[in-house]
Parts: sequence; structure tokens; C-alpha cells
Amino acid sequence: MAYQWRIRHKLLLGLGLVEGLLGLLLAGTLIGLLSYHWTMKSIDSKLGELGAAEALRETVARLTPLDPTKPEQEQELKNGIVEGRGNLAGYEVRLADTLLRRRDRSGAHYEQLAIEAIQSYFNQLEAAIPNRPLFEAGGTSSEAGGLEGQYKAKVLEAVRHLVDAATDLRNEINTKLWWNIHDSYRPYRLSMWIVLSTSGVGGLLMVSLLRFFYGWIFNPIRDLERGVHRVAQGDFEHRIELHSGDEMEELAAAFNDMTNRLDEMYRDLAHQVNERSRQLVRSERLASVGFLAAGVAHEINNPLASIAFCSEALESRLVEILTKAPEDGEIITKYLRMIQEEAFRCKAITQRLLEFSRGGERRREPTDLADLIQSVLDMVQHLQNGKGKEIVFEPIPGLMAWVNAQEIKSVVLNLVINALDSMDEGGRLTITLRQHDRMAEMVFTDSGCGMSPEILENIFEPFFTRSRTGKGTGLGLSISHRAITQHGGEIEATSPGLNRGSTFTVRLPLQPAESMKEETLGRAAA
Repeated sequence: MAYQWRIRHKLLLGLGLVEGLLGLLLAGTLIGLLSYHWTMKSIDSKLGELGAAEALRETVARLTPLDPTKPEQEQELKNGIVEGRGNLAGYEVRLADTLLRRRDRSGAHYEQLAIEAIQSYFNQLEAAIPNRPLFEAGGTSSEAGGLEGQYKAKVLEAVRHLVDAATDLRNEINTKLWWNIHDSYRPYRLSMWIVLSTSGVGGLLMVSLLRFFYGWIFNPIRDLERGVHRVAQGDFEHRIELHSGDEMEELAAAFNDMTNRLDEMYRDLAHQVNERSRQLVRSERLASVGFLAAGVAHEINNPLASIAFCSEALESRLVEILTKAPEDGEIITKYLRMIQEEAFRCKAITQRLLEFSRGGERRREPTDLADLIQSVLDMVQHLQNGKGKEIVFEPIPGLMAWVNAQEIKSVVLNLVINALDSMDEGGRLTITLRQHDRMAEMVFTDSGCGMSPEILENIFEPFFTRSRTGKGTGLGLSISHRAITQHGGEIEATSPGLNRGSTFTVRLPLQPAESMKEETLGRAAA
């Protein structure tokens, strides 16, 4: 499930796990430190109590051999009682400090009972010391000896109880010290278990997180880097495949979209460069043809003019000759007129060659394309190559284009004749006239022999021809392409393949090229 999360969610998950482990480590450490701190403080307080209790026990232990009936030891016994009470008071101060600082979790009930018992035994001991004046004022020696024995027995019993009580108090403190140390092992073990287990789990978790993050982040970044490197080397067809379900996958998808657009732009640019190169070569060839045509026309035009002039002069002088031989006049006049007509016909041809070589702009005006196409069809329907073939025209009435009618009529005528030549009897030519995006489109679709990719590649090249009839110079489509281009239009040829027909599409502007340019600049400025 986490594999399909967003990167920020994955990072938050990893951060949460790391913080949880750090929290456990901190908790375990704090438990151990707090337990150690409390144990040390408790031991410190109990050691103070133990010192005071031990001093009390030693003091009362020194009272054991003293004889209260002996004057020199009686005072020492009293001094020992005072010292013992002082030690007991010091222990009470230590115990009160321990309880005030809460360093004894079990309380001090036994210690309080022991203090009361020791104070009671000290009172008994003081009461057991004989009253020296009364003791010395006793009766006979046997009575004095009896009193001495009684006092001595009471003192020894009180001292023994004091020693036992002080010893029990010391042992109780030692026992609590042992239990405090023993109780400290539990939080110590808990702390060690938390720290060690968390450290182990943390180590495994860090290794797992590194592995997961390597798969979540570093691998996609590596794939992106490789993809960018391949695209930088020109491989625009390379696609980055990521299925991480996060921002990396979105980045890869965006990069693939960008690569698709770059690939399309590169292909379109390559196509445009290829087409412009072909047009440049085509223009150069046509320029060469035009230069050749100009030279030929110039060289032929003068002799033709001389022939025409001479034939006219001969015709004017034959009047005198024909009076002598009238039977030959009609024949001579007929042949002279034929010489003149053919000479002027050749002169018209050379004039057109000169116009083609100059390539100048001819007068253009709004022209009804439907009428223009129909006029061409009316002319070609009587041609020999149009018999047995169907021509279907689908016009749009009133579609006006800014063209030179004679040039466009030549283009339409050339395309129609080529289509008729490419079809057998029963073939069909469909001409569709329509408007698209401020351009007029004339589509010529035939069911003829079709064209291969190689032919389509060179169809508009000068002198390139694959006519089935074996006729043609290969200049018709080149001249048509030039005329359409000069009009600011386009002409393109397509074919599904050999014997599957062909389609020629001609696009012409509906407005003058200057008006379209000004309109485009106006929209760009707006």
C-alpha cells in the first residue's frame, strides 16, 4: 500500500517511524537514568541512616559491661545514655530527611516503632540506675548486696534490649538497602530491554527504509536521468516507464508528453526542411528550364519574325505574278497563309516561354472557382482520353478566390488530363470544391493506377514523369506547383498505393496574400 503513496506521505511515514524509535530509545534511557538516580539517592539516604544506626548500636553496645553499682562506672553509664540519645536523635533527623525527600517507598513504620522502643529502653535504663544516696544509706551488708544485684540485673536487661533494638534497626536498614538495590534491577532490565530491542529494530528499520527509499526515490530518479540523457542524444522515441503512483510517475508522464511534443515538432521540422529543400531544388531546376526557355525563345523568335515578314512581303508581290499564272494563285496564297499562321503560332509559343522564364506576377482578381472548373470540364469532355470515363463535380456555388484565372485553369486542366490518362475505361474522377480555414480547396480523386511512395516523393520534380501513355515532358506538375505556390497556396499528392487511385489537393487563398498578411499581423498585434 505504501508503494502507491505520495512521496511526502512516504517521507512522513519514515519520519514518524524514526521519531517513534527515538522516542522509545529516549523513554528507555530516561527510565534507566531515573531509576539509577532514585536508587543512588535512596542508597545515599539509607547509608546516612545506617551510619547513624550503627553509631547508636556501638554506643549502646559499650554500655553492656558497665556496672551501675560502681561509682566510677555509673557516670560512664549515664554519659553513654546521653550519647546514645544523641545518636538516636541524629538517626531521627536522617530518617525525617529521607521521608521528606521521598526516598523510602516502603515508608518508615518499622523505624518509628524501633525509635519508640529504643526511647522506652533508654527510659528503663535510666530508671534502673540506683539512687546513690539511697543505695549508700542501705542497711546491713547483706541488704546492700541484694539491692546491688537487683539494680545490676535491671541495667543489664535494659542494655540488652537497647542493643537488640539498635541491632534490629541496623538490620532493617540493611534489608531496605538490599531491597532498594534489588528493586532497581527491574527498571534497569526494562530500560536495557527497551534500549536494546529498539536499537535492533531501529537498525533493521533503517536498513529497510534505506532499501525502500532507494526503490521509491533513487531508482525513479536514476530512470529519469537515463531517459533525459537518451533524449538529449536525440532519441525522442524513448519513453520512461514508472509505476510508483507518486510525483515521480507524474514527472515521468509529463516528461513523456514533452518528448512526444518534441518528437512531433522534430518530425514536422524535418518534413518542412525536406519539403523546403525539395522546393528549392525544384525552383532551381525550373529556373534552369526558364533560363533555357528564354535563350531558345530569343534565338527562335528572330528567325520566326523574319519568316513572317518575308511571307507577308511575298504575298503582297504575288499579285503581279499571279496575273500571269492565275491557276497557281490559290495554292500559293494558301501555303503562304499557312506559313504566316504557323510562324505566328511559334511566336506565341516563344512568347509564353519568355513569360515563364521571367516568372513575373500576373494580374489576379476574384474568380469563381466553380465556373472555372466547369469551363475546363466542358473543354475536356470531347477529348479522346475522356471517353468511357466518368467525371463527377461537387461544387460550392459562389466560392471566390483571388487568383489568375488563366494560370489556375491551366493547373486544373493539367490535373484533369493526368487523371484521365491514369484511368482505364469505367474509371471515375471526382472533383470536390470546398472551403476550409479561409482557403478554397479543390480535391481531384481518381480511380486510376495510383502512385508508389517513390513516385510521390518526386512527383513535382521537373522532367519527372511516369505517364502510362509514354507521353509528357514531366513539366506539367512542376509548372502547376510553381503557379500554386506563387498564389500563396499549396498542392499535395497522396495515394494508397499502386492501382488504388490518387488524390491531388489544391488550396488557394480566398483573399489577396497582402490582405491575409496584414490581417494576420493585425491579430498578432491585438
